[in-house]
Amino acid sequence: MDNIIGRNASVREALALMEDIDLLKTLFVVDEEGHLVGTLTDGDIRRGTLSGKSIDDTVSAFMHRNFRSVVEGDVDVEFLKACREKGIFIIPVLDITGRLKEIINLKEKKSILPIDAVLMAGGQGKRLRPLTENTPKPLLKVGGKAIIDHTIDRLHSYGVGRICVTVNYLASQMIEHFKDAPGVECVQEQEFMGTIGSLRFVKDLGEEILVMNSDILTQIDYEAFYLQFRHSGADMCIATTPYDVSIPYGIMEFRNGQVKCIKEKPVFNYYANAGIYLIKKSVLDLIPEGRVFDATDLVNALAANGGKVVHFPINGIWIDIGSFEEYQKACELVARG
Repeated sequence: MDNIIGRNASVREALALMEDIDLLKTLFVVDEEGHLVGTLTDGDIRRGTLSGKSIDDTVSAFMHRNFRSVVEGDVDVEFLKACREKGIFIIPVLDITGRLKEIINLKEKKSILPIDAVLMAGGQGKRLRPLTENTPKPLLKVGGKAIIDHTIDRLHSYGVGRICVTVNYLASQMIEHFKDAPGVECVQEQEFMGTIGSLRFVKDLGEEILVMNSDILTQIDYEAFYLQFRHSGADMCIATTPYDVSIPYGIMEFRNGQVKCIKEKPVFNYYANAGIYLIKKSVLDLIPEGRVFDATDLVNALAANGGKVVHFPINGIWIDIGSFEEYQKACELVARG
């Protein structure tokens, strides 16, 4: 890391170092053993010089000692959210002895979510033929980039470190596409197992898992989705999208065989399944081995077994690219930026 400086270095040296870094002009001050003892910004230097200190003094005379940090392996999403809301974007990650291990830049990442993600990408995309006759649907281009890559880039922006892609139809193309992708691995199912059955083939998943279809273009806030899931104490949280049904007629309401009123052109409001789920690892036990099993089957099985299922309404873009019309809509949307 280029933005580390020893506590005995001069502020003059620190200013020269700041010219060569782009991490919000923040330096991390360490002692001789590498323990983080303070942070230093150009604002700290200005305040120090205004109080009569010299730039030839050591940085320890200028540094901010009451810095915020997180412990390696124990990054709290709520804490990062609070830091971002307070305008604190650079968070040091320390080991248990206080040594600096890495730096979280909340200008580059929206969060650091402690989840594994599984993208279901084994379907044949029949409704988009002939486009999918020789190309798996997740690899169709939207705005010059594969559909699935839009999702993966967004997951990476939320700090999701492990992404598994389950593949089947034209699997070799999917495997080739991701062979050098950092943090992405392909898991091949031998036969079609439904929209969620292939989770059985993914090994060593964490305690909280994001599962989603790979043909979705969305701006879902994964951090808000995760926090609602955690706060609710649910076994599963389903992302949903508002869906209104308008009836162009006057609809009668009856009671005891008599007309009580007529509602003119009513609109009924529903929430539709968006194909994005957060689940606890224990829920995987409800997925049977060796047969087709869909996400709706899992929801129904979980509810029948007394599990808690909640939903998270998506506020923003959500397009299920399952038809030519939706594919064209997605392409136009991305083209507009």
